[in-house]
Amino acid sequence: MTSSTTAQQLVEHALATSRADDCIAIVRDVTSANLRWANNTLTTNGVMTEVAVTIVSFASVDGGIATGSVSGSAATTEAVTALVEAADAAARAGSPAEDVADLVGDRTSSDWDDSPATTDIGVYDAFAPALGEAFGQASAEDRLLYGFVNHDVTTTYLGSTRGLRLRHVQPTGHYACTAKDTSLTRSAWVGGATRDFGDVDAAAMATTVAQRLSWAERRIELPAGRYDTILPPSSVADLMIDAYWGAGARVAHEGESVYSRRGGGTRIHDKVAAPGVSLFSDPAYRGLECAPFVVAGASDNTDSVFDNGLPLERTDWIQDGLLTGLLQTRHSAGMTGQPVTPMIDNLVLEVGDGAGSVDDLVAGTQRGLLLTCLWYIREVDPQSMLLTGLTRDGVYVVEDGEIVGAANNFRWNESPIDLLNRFSAASTTVPSFSREWGDDYFSRTATPALRIPDFNMSSVSQGV
Repeated sequence: MTSSTTAQQLVEHALATSRADDCIAIVRDVTSANLRWANNTLTTNGVMTEVAVTIVSFASVDGGIATGSVSGSAATTEAVTALVEAADAAARAGSPAEDVADLVGDRTSSDWDDSPATTDIGVYDAFAPALGEAFGQASAEDRLLYGFVNHDVTTTYLGSTRGLRLRHVQPTGHYACTAKDTSLTRSAWVGGATRDFGDVDAAAMATTVAQRLSWAERRIELPAGRYDTILPPSSVADLMIDAYWGAGARVAHEGESVYSRRGGGTRIHDKVAAPGVSLFSDPAYRGLECAPFVVAGASDNTDSVFDNGLPLERTDWIQDGLLTGLLQTRHSAGMTGQPVTPMIDNLVLEVGDGAGSVDDLVAGTQRGLLLTCLWYIREVDPQSMLLTGLTRDGVYVVEDGEIVGAANNFRWNESPIDLLNRFSAASTTVPSFSREWGDDYFSRTATPALRIPDFNMSSVSQGV
């Protein structure tokens, strides 16, 4: 962005330039800082900046209101003008939108006039020196460390011709480190999410992967089958995100998901999990804070551009085992007769009697498996939410409460909804990080570890 053009000015320029009946402008100012390492050596580092703009135009057409959405990088008023013209043209050429609703009216954030928040390489001032020491120790002990850390700060400005002027600052960070032996036959991984890297201990990260790599010194070949399996919080986050993304009210109402009721309608108020299980989102949840209003650049089954600016608050999706909410736009809420409950950018799973840690679940297991993470997750059957995927970077064998070695990897087949009914024990809920979805899509989760007495390892995988 040029020094003479602010994000707010880009919003105002877009709204003044549009010739549509209504217009919404979303400007995201993003700065990110990253470090990457391999073979116990820092390989790259850098800081990047971007200004991304989305224009949503609304035009009266025969039969209703049509919308046009266009996005692109645009740091100048000239670039914004091009996006506005394209969005206006798309709206005028479009068909009537089925999710039409009154646009959210006049509301202004108290910090609307503030400049974008930023990050820089200084966010790693404590992390980087400790990482350097970890490199030295790993080299001395014949281990190789590979990894990546990223921190970005996104400041979103949302304006509309109806008077919306909303601002939100979202810091997002994650770290991931993989350790390998020098023969590259063993691999271990650890990762997590953070808002500012003040809570990330590089030495502890390196110690964790070193311990996991040592567990794999003994190799135990196991066949496919059902195993008493401990899913750490990272794996539970993988599965719960899928359960959340699949909770669209419209597809449930139309009989196409695990949340559909036989005979028609949704399963809201039905039992879908064991008693004591709660799944919720809350923009104000400590450590997982996210935007307290809807930001939608396009309409689909779970989002509506007409809902931009709607306030968000804590929403319970599952409460004490009962399904209490689905992802609802105002349009789908009209179809289902349920409250409007839009998607929120965090997710928390709690189990009423959950206690202790992963280590406690291991100590209470006579014979079973401890996973590190899940990978390459894909949906097999939406009506049961059957998923398939692979294990990766450590499947550890537990005997008499202790880890005695590492097994081969597996392909697995399970439904997260089934697992919420079948688990036999849970730890305390802690901040977690989905390896499959956390890097690019959804990093703000808090989940417990779960012990599943009969987790389905459907076939052996040859991956490390």
